[in-house]
Amino acid sequence: MPRIRRLITSVLMASLAVGCAGAMRHDPEAHLPAGYEAPATAPALAGPQLDRWWLIFNDPELTALETEALSRAPDARTAYARLAESGAVKQGQIAKTFPAGSISGTASKEHELNIGGNQDSLFPIGGDFVTETASLNVSWEIDLFGRLATQRKIANADFAATRFDIEGAIASLTANVASDYFQATGLTIQIQDARETVRIDSGLTKVAQEKADRGLGAASDADRVAGDQAQAEAQLISLQSQLHAVRRQLLILIGRGTAPTDSIPIRDFTDEAPAVPTAVPGDLLMRRPDVREADAQFRSQAGTAHLAHLAIFPTFTMQPNVGLTRTVQPSVGYNVATQTLFPEQLATSIGFWTLAGGVSQPVLDIPRLLFEAKAQDAKTRETAIAYEKTVQTAYGEAENALVALDAAHRAVGVLTTGEARAKVASDAAQRRYNMGLDDLTNALTAEQSWRATRAALTAQRVAALQSAVTTYKALGGGWAYTTTRTP
Repeated sequence: MPRIRRLITSVLMASLAVGCAGAMRHDPEAHLPAGYEAPATAPALAGPQLDRWWLIFNDPELTALETEALSRAPDARTAYARLAESGAVKQGQIAKTFPAGSISGTASKEHELNIGGNQDSLFPIGGDFVTETASLNVSWEIDLFGRLATQRKIANADFAATRFDIEGAIASLTANVASDYFQATGLTIQIQDARETVRIDSGLTKVAQEKADRGLGAASDADRVAGDQAQAEAQLISLQSQLHAVRRQLLILIGRGTAPTDSIPIRDFTDEAPAVPTAVPGDLLMRRPDVREADAQFRSQAGTAHLAHLAIFPTFTMQPNVGLTRTVQPSVGYNVATQTLFPEQLATSIGFWTLAGGVSQPVLDIPRLLFEAKAQDAKTRETAIAYEKTVQTAYGEAENALVALDAAHRAVGVLTTGEARAKVASDAAQRRYNMGLDDLTNALTAEQSWRATRAALTAQRVAALQSAVTTYKALGGGWAYTTTRTP
């Protein structure tokens, strides 16, 4: 006995030391620069503005599409169903840490018959035997070492990780809707310019052919211009096909995948992209769904590792029991007045309760549990590294998006100046042609150059709008982060 007591004492002391050593700490405030290496031309956006960043564009059609996508899109409805499932799973895991018990009952009726031997009316052999039993059995683990509390924290962290993953999917949905909408707008404008380009090339082909027929130009010039016209017509067909595909994809995103493509109104002009906002890298830690998901995953894994260390400690349980038993069986009664005996059914009810407890110490399993705890510690370090990488990736995406948006603004400015000058040149060539001072070829060529510059400007404006969408998403916009708190 003394040797066994010394062994148990040594095991408990080792368990305490390992449990304390196994506790890991993690500071979610990762080291981030004070600012981005990107110029900011607008004030910082408030939280609600980033939550619903599409309102910044002041486009009623875009706002209606985003609202519809959030309510009826398949991706959104799937996300809401996953959230409900995850919430139910969390509640079930937490419920497992509370006292467990069940009410059980049995009832039986046995009828016995005398099939041999003597029997009289006073002492009958056989009859009805009825037994009824009900009991409440409870098992309650006493949480001396915080094992159950840790399990509840793990359940909350797992739910938080799932929820942030779902919120990230919602943010991606809103970004995809806006990006496709702006692409459709740009394609609509490019189709108009392509039609004008076909008209211009058709006019150039006609002029070149007339010159060739009258001997004023080479036939090869007419063939070359005809080739340019064919390219313009092919480009128009391609743009129309792209617009159809983008509209169909947009309908699928918002949950109306089988509706006609022209059921989505598309504007034939583009607005200027919003200015580059001022942003603080540290805000990514509370705004980005992927960063918060990685943090929740770390907390879940850290709790799992702590639970692995706590498995070495003994488990104390209380097992109270309360019940009731009722039996009915044949018996003999005595009449005091007549001093006679008579047969009767005797009913007996017994109530009982039991207060029991148990303790379990995994003595021989300690080597295995120690190795499992070390493995969980290593996995926790891996999760911490993954969290750091997620933060760095988020910072890089945000900074690159801000730089790209700034570059898009500068490119739009350059092309806006070039388009204005090309328009002046085209108008001047048209006036000279109307006054008879220049031929049609020069007028059409000048207009063709202006149309090409205008198409490039349209494409760059669309790229700037899409860069703004990417920027807002990279900064953690597109979901109501203020209502999604970490449990």
